[in-house]
Amino acid sequence: MKHWLAMLFAVLMASVGSISVSYAVNLETYQFDDPNKEALFRELINELRCPKCQNQSIADSDAPLAKDLRDRTYQMVQQGATKQEVVDYMVARYGDFAYYRPPVRLSTLVLWLGPVLVVLTGALVIIVRVRQQRHEEVELSDHEREQLAALQSSGQDNDHD
Repeated sequence: MKHWLAMLFAVLMASVGSISVSYAVNLETYQFDDPNKEALFRELINELRCPKCQNQSIADSDAPLAKDLRDRTYQMVQQGATKQEVVDYMVARYGDFAYYRPPVRLSTLVLWLGPVLVVLTGALVIIVRVRQQRHEEVELSDHEREQLAALQSSGQDNDHD
């Protein structure tokens, strides 16, 4: 059994290692003469979201669309585009979803306030439920009253010992 666990662990570690290596190889294909452009590129690909993937940046995604977006970002940065120009380009084509930090507008208010409203609603529901439970009196049956009286009297007898 230990042998199988060791083999499973080795396979998992090899898989994780190959993922990180393929990611590093993908980014090494982009060559920069200017370290500022490289820094801008890396910042952008980590802040732009892959429209196809579930909450992954274009740096983390292996989807063909993410590769195309990385290529387009690379081209724009090499041509001297600013961060805002690249972001605007991506948002114009893929919507505010393409950027992890969408601007605060009426159309994106749900993205900004949604999580806060969900937490506040949950807290309000919990508070109301707890208060309702405190105010509700529990009616005991005759049998339960007899058991309670017996327990209380036996508890008092033990206190005197």
